[in-house]
Amino acid sequence: MQVRVITYEPRTGWSSELPRELDGPRTLVLVFFAPRYIDEPAALRAVAEAFPSSIVSGCSTAGEIVGDRVFDDSIVVSVVRFDSVTLSPARVAVGDADSFAAGRELARQLDSSDLRAVFVLSRGTQINGTGLVRGLRESLPQQVTIAGGMAGDGERFGRTAVFDGAAGLLREHALAIGLSGAALRVGCGSKGGWDVFGLDRRITRSEGNLVLELDGRPALDLYRQYLGDRAAGLPAAALLFPLAIRADRDQRRLVRSVLGIDEERRALRFAAEMPPGWLAQMMRANLDRLVLGASDAAAEAAIGAAGAASLSVAISCVGRRIVLGQRTDEEVEATLEALPPGSVQVGFYSYGEIGPHGLGRSEFHNQTMTFTTLAEA
Repeated sequence: MQVRVITYEPRTGWSSELPRELDGPRTLVLVFFAPRYIDEPAALRAVAEAFPSSIVSGCSTAGEIVGDRVFDDSIVVSVVRFDSVTLSPARVAVGDADSFAAGRELARQLDSSDLRAVFVLSRGTQINGTGLVRGLRESLPQQVTIAGGMAGDGERFGRTAVFDGAAGLLREHALAIGLSGAALRVGCGSKGGWDVFGLDRRITRSEGNLVLELDGRPALDLYRQYLGDRAAGLPAAALLFPLAIRADRDQRRLVRSVLGIDEERRALRFAAEMPPGWLAQMMRANLDRLVLGASDAAAEAAIGAAGAASLSVAISCVGRRIVLGQRTDEEVEATLEALPPGSVQVGFYSYGEIGPHGLGRSEFHNQTMTFTTLAEA
C-alpha cells in the first residue's frame, strides 16, 4: 500500500507533481476541496486527467484537513495505491424525498464479492442523511463497514458538490466506493464531547427532519426559551446547541444539528430524520471535551485498523469548527497524535458524518469527529 498526499493552493499551485505513476485500477484518489473550485474546476480536472484508471472521488468542504493543519482555500489530494484490495465505484442522484432509495441504489451498484467497507461522499444540503445511510445499511451485508461524510460549503450552507473523476462536478449526487479483499484493514471511530443539560423532552410531532412539537409545545418556542439572549442569533446560533436524541432512556444518543427554523410553523429543521416519540435533550459545548473526543475517535479507529500505519480520514462537523474557533487546530493535532507512527491524516469539515457508533451499526451523525483508517495487511 502506497500513500501520497498533494495539496493545491491558488497562490503557490501544487505542492508537488501529481504522482501519475500510481494510477491504476487499485488506486483510490480522494479529493477534498474548498467551495471556490466549483467555479474554478481546472485543478480538479487536472486530477482526473492524471488518474484516468483510478477511482477518483471527492467533495467540497467547510475546511480541508492535512496533517495537523486546517485550510480554507485548498485542494487536498490523497492517492492510495493498494497491493491487493479491489475497488468499485457507484454514484446516484439524490434528494430529500428519495434518500433511502438512493442508498439502496448505491449498494446495488457496488461489487459485493468480498466487500469489506463502503466509503460515502454525498451532497451536503437537501438530503436526508439518515435515509441515505439506512438504505445502504439495509442493502449491504451486516459485516460491511459504512463510513464517510457530507459535502460542505463553509459556514454558508449554500451549494455543495461532489467530484467524480469520470463524471466531473455533481451538485445533486452521492458517491460510494466499495473496498474488497481479505488484506483490507478498516478502523472507525466516532466521538462527540458535548455536554447534555436540561430535561429530556419527547418529540411529540415531527415530519421527517422537521420537529414541530416537543412535549406538546411548539419546538421553536421551547428552543428559544433555552437559548435566552442567544436566540437572537438563530439559526446560526443553533450550531452551538445541538440536540441529543435517543429512542428511549436506555439507548445511546445521536447528535442532531439545527439547520434552519420555520417561523410560520414554529418548528426546527434538522440535518436528518427526527423520529416522533424519541427523546431529545439540549447539548452545549465543552471545548476541552471536544478535543478529547476527537482524540478518542482517532485512537478507536487505529485499533480497528490493527494498529497499522494507514491513511486516516478525519471528518468533523462544521459546527465543531465554529464552536472551537481558534482552537480548531487543537482538534486535528490531537487526532494525529493518537494515530500510529507513520500514519497519514487528511480529511475535511462536513455537514454530516457517517460511521459506526462504537461497536454498533453505522449511523448518520452531526457534531462528531468521525474517523476512518484504511490499511493493508
